[in-house]
Amino acid sequence: MDSRRCLELLVRPQPREPAPWRRARSGLGLALVLCLALQAGSCRSGPDPIPDQALAALTAVGRPARYLESNHRGPKVAPGDTVTARFAKSLHAAFEEQRAMALVKFVDGYYRSPGNEGYEAVLEKLHGQLAAAGFGTDPRLKLFFIETPLEAPHWGKSGRFPVKAWTPLAGSLVLHGAGEPKTLHAFDQPSGIDRVMLPVHCDSFEIEGPVASNLESVTKGSLLVTSAVPSRALLSRAHAMGALGVVSGYLETYNQDPLGKNRHLDAIHYHQLPASTPLPVLMISPRSLEIIAQAAKRPEGAKLKAMGQVRWDDRKLRTLAAVVQGTDRAQEAVTVASHVQEPGACDNASGVAGLAESAISLAGLLAKETLAWPSRSLVFLWGDEFRQTSAWLDSTDMTPVAGLSSDMTGESMEKTGAIALLERMPDPAALVYLPPDEHTPWGKKEVSPDSLLPNALAVIARCALIDVANVAGSTWTTAEHPYEGGSDHDIFIERKIPTALFWHFTDFAYHTSLDRMDMVDAKEMRRTAAAILSTALVLADPKPTDLDRILRSLDAEQQVRVQAAEAAGDPELKERWLQWCTAAREWARIECLRIRPDQR
Repeated sequence: MDSRRCLELLVRPQPREPAPWRRARSGLGLALVLCLALQAGSCRSGPDPIPDQALAALTAVGRPARYLESNHRGPKVAPGDTVTARFAKSLHAAFEEQRAMALVKFVDGYYRSPGNEGYEAVLEKLHGQLAAAGFGTDPRLKLFFIETPLEAPHWGKSGRFPVKAWTPLAGSLVLHGAGEPKTLHAFDQPSGIDRVMLPVHCDSFEIEGPVASNLESVTKGSLLVTSAVPSRALLSRAHAMGALGVVSGYLETYNQDPLGKNRHLDAIHYHQLPASTPLPVLMISPRSLEIIAQAAKRPEGAKLKAMGQVRWDDRKLRTLAAVVQGTDRAQEAVTVASHVQEPGACDNASGVAGLAESAISLAGLLAKETLAWPSRSLVFLWGDEFRQTSAWLDSTDMTPVAGLSSDMTGESMEKTGAIALLERMPDPAALVYLPPDEHTPWGKKEVSPDSLLPNALAVIARCALIDVANVAGSTWTTAEHPYEGGSDHDIFIERKIPTALFWHFTDFAYHTSLDRMDMVDAKEMRRTAAAILSTALVLADPKPTDLDRILRSLDAEQQVRVQAAEAAGDPELKERWLQWCTAAREWARIECLRIRPDQR
């Protein structure tokens, strides 16, 4: 009997095991069982022999539970120097804030829509920095592009159709009424503050006409000015009534300034339209909306003159991939994706730069042998949200074992009100959530009970947030929540691959013109990046010594979930969580002890 088989028998989940076995698994009883088992056979078989400290740790199952104190809203985790604590200190120390912030500034200087000139400039910049760190020259550090067709939804049609890359060049909105004309919004540079006034996929236009304050007052040749979202239904009705265009001051409810300073009044909502939308659309701030409304009340009314210049380029859609090749399981991959498109500094220049700095600093740590090369390969992706992950999954001959999404990782809590969040993949809380879980204003997404894929990835990620907080020397405020969807983790879920999203919310500047450099906190980006990469490295190289801490942390989670379900009088939810945690222990056992399929 080898050491893995001994440990398998001892830690295999047994939710309704007989009392004698439960006693044997605790304290001294487990130690005696281990000694007898180890005397019966070799303890040094297999590709990665079980270290003595792993066996010692596993004899402590009967100890009173102890959990780390933290500023994290969610279940607690067990203490220890294993799991993500193996990497958190080195990764946090190696992260160069100045270099990362310089990259954030570069990325934020461009309007990035899929395949456009800003998107391409960012990919080339990333390629250059990664190449300078050894990717593409060291045979163990690979660097390459994946090309796919550039597609988008079309107005009035289902499915996706080939389109060209879209770049806004200039735009302006001028109010004509009493007195001198007043320019409300304008930009003529890719870095302009008002650059999001042109929604993605709008065509070039020049229009001028009287203001219509609602649909009922639209006449032929007028411009509808509204606080409503420019939905397909609204645009279709305005077009049918003869409007020349729609001007919208729409903001989401979560875009309200949390500091009470009314900064949101100057925010322009970032919006996307289907290709071939029939009407020109401009997005404006609530402050400009009010100025137009007051001008339209004058007896003479008000007119608007609007202009937009865009360029369409015939390009393929590119995804940049950087690979840290694993040692003995190189064909198995842990993937971390960060999307380039969307023209915000937090969303998602911070995610892009944080992941790039992580990859660069990791390459340096591996070259210096500060960290050992992982067993599995690590794949870093930069490209178009969702499609970058699909492009890699569809083109690779590697076996994906886990995936993470690095999205909106650098929000300043002081400036935006957002905190670091871990979004778990669908678990029983995605069906019914109870404290300490809370959904964000993004909102709950309906999932099927059949979609649940039990694993302990969220426990590892939870350890990462708490371990990084400990090494960063701060009371880092973090939280977690049930699955909501909306980033690259959705693609992993569709392929039944364990996954998680690291992000920040509620960010009042999210998807607005205010999401610029002054909203980014370098230290927050550093902490989040260290947590993401610590999680990825554990998934790429789980060790037998990690098992004890993961199991103890799963015990903490099960206790929280079961107690909440019992308090709510929901026996079905309680049973779902018991089944989930049991299966998650099995997943952790297989991962940490490297149990082969034929041994399960």
